[in-house]
Amino acid sequence: MSSFLTFLQTLQPLSAGLTAALVAGTRREELPAHHLLLQPGQVARRVYFLETGLVRGYTLLHGREISSWFMPAGDFVISILSFFTQQPSDEYLELLEPAVVHSITYDQLQRLYHDFPEFNFIGRRILEKYYVLSEQRARNLRSRSAAERYELLLRDFPTVFQRVALHHIASHLGMAPETLSRLRNK
Repeated sequence: MSSFLTFLQTLQPLSAGLTAALVAGTRREELPAHHLLLQPGQVARRVYFLETGLVRGYTLLHGREISSWFMPAGDFVISILSFFTQQPSDEYLELLEPAVVHSITYDQLQRLYHDFPEFNFIGRRILEKYYVLSEQRARNLRSRSAAERYELLLRDFPTVFQRVALHHIASHLGMAPETLSRLRNK
């Protein structure tokens, strides 16, 4: 719990009341690799803070897995569309490694926003961060070459090849595994 609270403290000092509400309302779980936090048809009822581990978000397209993102420890994990609309998801959230997660429900989050105005600032800062990441990913897929996307991934996530299967990385970069292998061999 301390890494979760420490992360939030970096965004905004937490009042004693907010800290107590977070401690009381947050669920901590230790989960195995390949556990699905969410799958298509389910409504995302929780937002997760990843204390340890690694998560992959992906969808299926014509029976093929397309990795949208990877999120390492120290970040939040959420199916944005499903969570904020409270509609069924079309994506999977899969733990690629054993993980410790802290989570709160959609209703708890709304209560925190209502009861603790300072938490609105925290929520906004977190949403801004992930919106920027999403925009960068979309822009990179539209305007960067395969080699440039590969270099950016290595810069932003240097341990990716030690932690993520090659075919997941290739689908994330929008290329065939063979193309990725050629880039890695250069």
